[in-house]
Amino acid sequence: MCLRRLLQSAQLQRAWRAVFVKHGQGRHQGAWRWTHSGGGTYRAVIFDMGGVLIPSPGRVAAEWEVQNHIPSGTILKALISGGENGPWMKFMRAEITTEDFLQEFGRLCSEISKTSVPLDSFFSLLTSERVAKPFPVMTEAITQIRAKGLQTAVLSSNFYLPNGKSFLPLDRKQFDVVVESCLEGVCKPDARMYKLCLERLGRQPSESIFLDDLGPNLKAAASLGIHTIKVHDPETAVKELETLLGFPLRMAVPNTRPVRKTMEIPKDSLEKYLKDLLGTQATGPLELLQFDHGQSNPTYYIRLAKHQLVLRKKPPGTLLPSAHAIEREFSFLCSGRIMKALANAGVPVPKVLDLCEDSRVIGTPFYLMEYCPGLIYKDPSLPGLEPSQRRAIYTAMNRVLCKIHSVDLKAAGLEDYGKHGDYVARQVQTWIKQYRASETSTIPPMERLIEWLPLHLPRQQQTTVVHGDFRLDNVLFHPETAEVLAVLDWELSTLGDPLADVAHSCLAHYLPSSFPVQPGLSDSDLSELGIPTAEEYFRMYCLHMGICPTENWNFYMAFSFFRIAAILQGVYKRSLTGHASSATGEQTGKLTEFTSNLAWDFAVKEGFRVFKEMPASKPLTRSQHTRARPQSLPRTPGMRSYVTSTDSSPAHISKGALVFSPEGLSPPVRELYQWLKQVMERHVYPAEPELQHHQTSAEKWTPSPLLEDLKEKAKAEGLWNVFLPVETDPEKKYGAGLTNEEYAHLCEVMGTSLYAPEIFNCSAPDTGNVELLVRYGTEEQKARWLIPLLEGKARSCFAMTEPQVASSDATNVESSIQEEDGFYVINGHKWWISGILDPRCQLCVFMGKTDPHAPCHQQQSMLLVPMDTPGIKIIRPLTVYGLEDAPGGHGEVLFEQVCVPKENMVLGPGRGFEIAQGQLGPGRIHHCMWLIGYSERALALMKARAKSRMAFGKPLVEQGTVLADIAQSRVEIEQARLLVLKAAHVMDVAGNKAAALDIAMIKVGAPPMAYQVTDRAIQAFGAPGPSSDYPLAQFFTRARALRFADGPDEVHRAAVAKMELKRCS
Repeated sequence: MCLRRLLQSAQLQRAWRAVFVKHGQGRHQGAWRWTHSGGGTYRAVIFDMGGVLIPSPGRVAAEWEVQNHIPSGTILKALISGGENGPWMKFMRAEITTEDFLQEFGRLCSEISKTSVPLDSFFSLLTSERVAKPFPVMTEAITQIRAKGLQTAVLSSNFYLPNGKSFLPLDRKQFDVVVESCLEGVCKPDARMYKLCLERLGRQPSESIFLDDLGPNLKAAASLGIHTIKVHDPETAVKELETLLGFPLRMAVPNTRPVRKTMEIPKDSLEKYLKDLLGTQATGPLELLQFDHGQSNPTYYIRLAKHQLVLRKKPPGTLLPSAHAIEREFSFLCSGRIMKALANAGVPVPKVLDLCEDSRVIGTPFYLMEYCPGLIYKDPSLPGLEPSQRRAIYTAMNRVLCKIHSVDLKAAGLEDYGKHGDYVARQVQTWIKQYRASETSTIPPMERLIEWLPLHLPRQQQTTVVHGDFRLDNVLFHPETAEVLAVLDWELSTLGDPLADVAHSCLAHYLPSSFPVQPGLSDSDLSELGIPTAEEYFRMYCLHMGICPTENWNFYMAFSFFRIAAILQGVYKRSLTGHASSATGEQTGKLTEFTSNLAWDFAVKEGFRVFKEMPASKPLTRSQHTRARPQSLPRTPGMRSYVTSTDSSPAHISKGALVFSPEGLSPPVRELYQWLKQVMERHVYPAEPELQHHQTSAEKWTPSPLLEDLKEKAKAEGLWNVFLPVETDPEKKYGAGLTNEEYAHLCEVMGTSLYAPEIFNCSAPDTGNVELLVRYGTEEQKARWLIPLLEGKARSCFAMTEPQVASSDATNVESSIQEEDGFYVINGHKWWISGILDPRCQLCVFMGKTDPHAPCHQQQSMLLVPMDTPGIKIIRPLTVYGLEDAPGGHGEVLFEQVCVPKENMVLGPGRGFEIAQGQLGPGRIHHCMWLIGYSERALALMKARAKSRMAFGKPLVEQGTVLADIAQSRVEIEQARLLVLKAAHVMDVAGNKAAALDIAMIKVGAPPMAYQVTDRAIQAFGAPGPSSDYPLAQFFTRARALRFADGPDEVHRAAVAKMELKRCS
């Protein structure tokens, strides 16, 4: 998205932070507090916006620069550049247009950072709720100030949007006066801003209080006689404001608010009921407030005379089966044996008074319990506490959970409190049903989870009392210590797997701080805050319980987020009828997809864990022979119908054994191979028609949503990044740790579909670029480029071939890379750059000359070029036999004065030829095994066609020429396969350099073989053969193109001949 479009977007209009210079400036001013010595009665409170009412975006800018490897302070320097006459200040005074501002601002950022700055992502971050969401404590304070009859105002440094409206991400109804810099043509600390505000309020300076987070702004206000408060954090500022005003600005009962209109209950009938329950001493007016958190059962605070109570009720409207079971919660809290068991274990619970199942009283059943004064921490970052206090809170929470799980079921007589065993399986089915009952639209990650969770249940589960909804804001703490006073909300308690409780209590660790339902910690520095990480919290739990940490933690997190997603969907559906118990209910529709994506991320991690922790392999001790026998799993189209097996149980290869059949693979790799075939059968082949249609549709240059969905399935099954050889990644940090030979067998299966390599994140040119980064990249280069490529969040391309020269000889490359002022400047003309047209392509690995006068193989260098760098111009997409290969395509590209930081050089200047040779071996193996997969699929289609098609009175399969073609194709495929497997084997046991002859031979042999086999299949099909109804035409064109891609046949034949002659001499 370009910046102009971004500034015009509705999202920006909701979220822009007007003065985001502040974070960087304000910290330099020290702890000055400019005050006015005069006194008097205050009649108005004036607020600055950024850093006071909403978070300071300067901090967001600083975090963004770190995450995007932009020099620290770039944005701040650009914003303050030029002072009062800089582009930012002019923009806020409406002296320049949006277009002019963006142009000048972008230029400044580039000049300051000496690199390309992805401003789109920065402005996107600034428009997120994390930046725009007002501080609740300030919103509440403003409400209380206005309720007391005082005036409120806001002084905002903001700007005009392209639609002609000024931007102010606040509720204007909260303020009597709003003064905006872009409307007035004046910015703080200009005294005219303050005078204008006072004039419109009709107040004297001594009657006003001004809150800001910047010293210069406060000093200017104080010089006029306005009392000022320096805002370091909103909570402390509100306390100081309370002292000045002389009345509380926060509700007397923490975490409460006036009852929402849709959640109102009849006070008269409730008051009568309470007086009957409590007796004649319950006299006086009834005070009713609503607790402002919770998405399930509405909860109220009640004060009647000296009694303080808590009421929990079912939400109004039609409810899902078994949901909102307050009767069960009441029974739990009233059960003598349960209360005694919990008390003996040291678990505090609130005291309950009565259950009313008569819906005539307030409209739904409810129960009452005594109000226990204490603190409920809604924000898991625990603002306002010291690091040691935060750790104490989380430790106390952890210990009380251990106490719940330590209840002796037999001694307490709780063995019948719930079912024993299969808790997670039952829960998965329960929440699937709940989700289906509240479903309003199809959410792809939920569908994937519904399929995945039942297939990956924990094999072993303990059984204890479980809370069912254990989290920080369901624990009541002592106001001054870390003592737990009560554990609340037992609605979902039963007997079950305690690890489900532990995982649920860690949800906040993986949610962002801007999450509307409950703030999270994923974007916080936990070590600085003193809060244990999720891993530390889990280890703490295991230590307290005396158990070993589980290996399948990711499953429990996936399940926990799936359950949350199902709950949020239920809340959203109720909100459509106005029956959600929380004010945020209507927002939860999009949150369901967000949390289900988090769940799916954990499912993907669990899939990787299962594969990576498969048992180590052993050497093969028996010889192999080939015999025909049926496959144990459904056959993949195009796969050979016989297998090679050993005389005993197959085992892994040693350094001296060639495994020429999948049956000879080690058990874990063979299992992976068979699972890959099943996934191809179930998901990939059925999707091919739709994927092929997308490639020829109007949306062809955008990635197919179906393909992206299939990629997620592949991740979850551990079939992801399996291409990276163990020699390159011996610690299996990035891949599956397969040998080249092992992967060759899997690669053949992927080759049976044109779309499979990308689905499993094993497609070129990403595979070669990933291996390049693993082998030669710095840690910084890996962090920026390798991880997104491995996660499938980005694509890449490799720019080497040039139209002016024969690029099969890398020494001919003419594109220049010249060093200038600490940068490399690229100029060159490239073409046939595969993948560069893909909108996901973020990285171009560029090969060019840094020193034309060096020895011929030391002239070339490789640079990592971000695709958003200015100067990259795509001239046109190129076609291969008329096919565009969208969305990646093949581009002709100009690089004109492309400026790249020096740290983007790979390995060092003059090392390009060396790098290219090092990465070509595995890439050629991959291409050749794909070609064998193409050929197997083509032969399978040919055989099916020959059996079903009649010509001249008999099936084609009885025609002599067709039989000869089938036989010849089988012979050629087997020859090529063995040659490729041998090359892969030599690479594994002797290295890429020693395998040069074998690699050259497969590059000579495999493409013509695939070309001929596919040509015969097309011939057998007749007219449909070259059509798009079958994959044959694309197989054919790719096989033909590979006769010169990665070096033409002639070059490889020459290499083979030279090496052969050396061997003979």
